[in-house]
Amino acid sequence: MPIIEVRNVRKYYGNVRGVENLSFEVEKGEIYGFLGPNGAGKTTTVKILVKIIKDYTGEVKVLGRDLRKWGKDYYNKIGVSFEFPALYSRLTALENLEFFASFYKKHLDPMEVLKMVGLDKEADQLVANFSKGMKKKLDLARALLPDPEILFLDEPLEGLDPGSARKIKDLLLEMRGNGKTIFLTTHNMYVADELCDRVAFIVDGSVKLVDSPSELKVKMGKRVVKVEYVVNGKVEVREFSLDGIGQNEEFFNILRNYEIRRINTEEPTLEEIFLKVTGRRLI
Repeated sequence: MPIIEVRNVRKYYGNVRGVENLSFEVEKGEIYGFLGPNGAGKTTTVKILVKIIKDYTGEVKVLGRDLRKWGKDYYNKIGVSFEFPALYSRLTALENLEFFASFYKKHLDPMEVLKMVGLDKEADQLVANFSKGMKKKLDLARALLPDPEILFLDEPLEGLDPGSARKIKDLLLEMRGNGKTIFLTTHNMYVADELCDRVAFIVDGSVKLVDSPSELKVKMGKRVVKVEYVVNGKVEVREFSLDGIGQNEEFFNILRNYEIRRINTEEPTLEEIFLKVTGRRLI
C-alpha cells in the first residue's frame, strides 16, 4: 500500500489554479522528488498534505487513512521543513528544539537531533546570530523531533556549504535506509538526481511524468557512446551507436590502439528532460 495516495485533487484560489487533476503515489521508504517551476502547484500540494489547506476536492490518503479523518495525532507522524525556517530568533538552538518538543507526545532528544544535523556545538547560541545555512539545519532538526514516518522538505540544502550539504544528504539517505519516507520539493536538479528514488514533474497543477532519474536518462537520452582519444598528440572524438556496439570493429580498434581519455554515454540532465517533457524550464 502506498504511504501517500493522491487522486484527482483540485484546489483553486478564487479563479487562480493551485492544482487540478492532481494524482500520484509515494511508496514507503523512498525519497520522492516533486519538481516543477514556480507556480506549478508544489506549495499547494505540500500544504494539502500537511493539512494547512483543507478545502480541496478529490481524495488524499496518508498512511492508509483518509487525510480528512486524521486529527492532531497526524503531526506526531510527520515532520515539515519549509524553505523559510520557522524559528524563534531570541532563543538558543537548544531552547528552540525544547520548546517545539513540548508539542509532541513522544520525541527524540533535542541534543541528539542537533548532533544529527551538525549543530550540537552551537546548541547554546542565539538563533539571531545564525547564518542562513545554520537556520536551515535547525529547521530540519525541528522537523526531525517527532521521529516522523514521513518527512516533508522544501529545498532542504538551500544555503548550505558543501560540507554541511553532504552531511544532510547522508542523513536523508540514512533515514531512507531506516524505512522513513521523504517528500522533497526542489529546483536543484543535482540534489534530485543524487537523492531521489523517483521524481515527479508537475506543471500547471498536475503531474506529467513520474520515474526514477536513471530510467528517465535512459529513456530520454541518445543511445550513443562518445569516445575521446589521442591521435598523434591531438584529441579526437567519435560517437558510436549502442546498438550493435559489441560487434563494432572501429570502436574496438580505437580501444586497442589509442590512448583513451574518456568514454561516456550521452545522458541528458534532469533539467533537459524536464524541458523536453513539459516545454518549460524549472525556474
